[in-house]
Amino acid sequence: MPAEMMGPVTQIFELGRVGYVAIGVGHQVYMQIAPGVDTETSQESNFFEELLVNPTVLELISRRGTLDCGGLEYVAIGYGHFIQLLIPLPNGHASLGVARDAPVQQLAEQAIAILAKSPAVPS
Repeated sequence: MPAEMMGPVTQIFELGRVGYVAIGVGHQVYMQIAPGVDTETSQESNFFEELLVNPTVLELISRRGTLDCGGLEYVAIGYGHFIQLLIPLPNGHASLGVARDAPVQQLAEQAIAILAKSPAVPS
């Protein structure tokens, strides 16, 4: 991950209960696993999820959200071992893997605020 992206990523990890952060911009994907976090998913699997799956999910749900729901702030996907938070960015997306018992809405709002303030995150 480029050094300039480490600032917001570190701030998101410091929120607690976040074990994975990715930022996708076009065909570029930057991924980081929190220190001390074990994962059963592979780097290759995560890469293709960030490159293909998560942008597609966000595109589909964003279209619905903009019709008459006031837009899209984030998407929470409940997997078996964790919750994946997808946050649309103006030119891409952010993806956070959080603990199942984490305060999802609070973490999403805090991460959105961090990402919005970061000059490293594409706008």
